[in-house]
Amino acid sequence: MNILKPAVYVDADACPVKDEIIEICQEYQVDMIFVSSYAHQLTIPAPAKVVTVDSDKEAADLYVMNHIKIGDVCVTQDHALASILLPKRTVVLSPRGIEYDESKMEQMLDARFVSAKQRRMGKRTKGPKPFSKDDRERFKRNFEKIIAEKAGI
Repeated sequence: MNILKPAVYVDADACPVKDEIIEICQEYQVDMIFVSSYAHQLTIPAPAKVVTVDSDKEAADLYVMNHIKIGDVCVTQDHALASILLPKRTVVLSPRGIEYDESKMEQMLDARFVSAKQRRMGKRTKGPKPFSKDDRERFKRNFEKIIAEKAGI
């Protein structure tokens, strides 16, 4: 791993922006680690590293939590994982291009808890909006800005 530049960890099982991550990381020569369960076979080109973990619900999260370092970047849509990584002084970005912020984590986790509780009671909850072209463009723009900043460009 390159000491001067951050590594990018990707919670890859359901990540819709893998190609964009690869393209930008290759452009800036930033190490990237795609973490997924063995139930999701990834075909990712070198020089990206693919780490395959057990299919336990939190196995990919545990790998990322145990390996990410200060200044690294993580792409995930998992609010709980983001809430754990932010105090480690990492940058956490959703595949929709929204940078997670510690000041909003409690509200996000509370909303997640309430929705899960309603589903357990048999109620229907609103899921996320369909992933859009605008989401993809916002991700590319914000991810590249973060990586360029981290790379000192």
